[in-house]
Amino acid sequence: MDAKTAELLEAIGPRLRRLRRSRGLSLDGIARMTGLSISTLSRLETGHRQPTLDLLIPLARAFEISLDSLIAVPETGDPRVHLEPQRLVAGGVAVPLSRHPSRVQAFKHVLGPREEQLATHPGEAWIHVLAGRLRLIVGGEVHLIDPGDSVEFDAAIPHWFGPADGLSVEILHLFAPDGARSDTRRIP
Repeated sequence: MDAKTAELLEAIGPRLRRLRRSRGLSLDGIARMTGLSISTLSRLETGHRQPTLDLLIPLARAFEISLDSLIAVPETGDPRVHLEPQRLVAGGVAVPLSRHPSRVQAFKHVLGPREEQLATHPGEAWIHVLAGRLRLIVGGEVHLIDPGDSVEFDAAIPHWFGPADGLSVEILHLFAPDGARSDTRRIP
């Protein structure tokens, strides 16, 4: 094993301990969440047990972080992009795809069943459905949007969106601040 890999593996145990403690969890609590024994977890944290995928995957799920974040693998791809899923108060998960608050903001959303609560704010919204079926309410009108379809609406009009069938829906959501409009061109 090369030195960089060994260094990466040695850092996992202390990272697991810091993560567990920062969330106020005991070894017993993590053991119950993951099905791993307290002994195994303790040995992982102290470096007396080498981390393997069958141990790390349940831990990543329990901590609700990606396996890459848990392991802290070296970044690949575009170093300016750091996708960090965020739990939404209204339900679901959003992954910010852009970081420019004054320009168009892009998000990937995975939404489960959620309470219908109409919202309004200045700006323009575009939604493209990737998977599942979207129920969109705009100005009191209900629209059902199928995978592969897109919609655009004025976010100042009372609106809400979520899954149409009580399961989940996966969407791309673009939001432009007040004054920005879409300039969509069709290329043959």
